[in-house]
Amino acid sequence: MSITAEKKQEVIQSNARAEGDTGSPEVQVAILTSRIQTLTEHFKSHHKDNHSRRGLLMMVNKRRSLLDYLKKKDVERYNALIQKLGLRK
Repeated sequence: MSITAEKKQEVIQSNARAEGDTGSPEVQVAILTSRIQTLTEHFKSHHKDNHSRRGLLMMVNKRRSLLDYLKKKDVERYNALIQKLGLRK
């Protein structure tokens, strides 16, 4: 259910603001989005897995908090990130 280390490094590389950046809100949101997508696929075949559903809800809430923070600090970065990740319609 978790993402592989290679996939995580790929996500970090594609969303890092600078070399070695792993903690910026953009990177954290991108990693959470990848994990959320993986868990969403998991629930298509394991719809009664409520323990993992709790983890999914916590990840969604954490991502929402990070996006709110980013929107408050820098709207341009926020808009670029949601456009890149395809989070809003």
